[in-house]
Amino acid sequence: MKAHVSSILLGVQDMDRSKKFYTEGLGWKIQNDFGVSVFFESDGASPVGFYGREGLADMAGVSPEGSGFNGLVLTYVVRSESRVDEIMSEAEKAGAKILKPAGALPWGGYGGTFADPDGYIWSLGYSDKGKDQPYAE
Repeated sequence: MKAHVSSILLGVQDMDRSKKFYTEGLGWKIQNDFGVSVFFESDGASPVGFYGREGLADMAGVSPEGSGFNGLVLTYVVRSESRVDEIMSEAEKAGAKILKPAGALPWGGYGGTFADPDGYIWSLGYSDKGKDQPYAE
């Protein structure tokens, strides 16, 4: 696994409030608004976006409340389901806690999540639905 973040997703309580804050407050430009998630123009860097806090926690396999989820998931997008499986296996062998085993995702992709030894959540994903995805490798 390379030292790379495909995108940064922030789990937010109120999508409209967050859109207003980042667009009107900080001047960020929306690149994609999918309803359940929003991504901003990244100027060539790792894209930053947000997702409803409860939905993002559910995708990661953790509770949106308390210490089980801090509202941040680091994503790593790869080019095949088999690569997701390989990385999940590598992470588990390295001591990661598997939060959600790799499998079909609600939006049509394939992925899984794990927590590193400090509890930081990584979401691995693959989808054949787009050619312009922020691939990590």
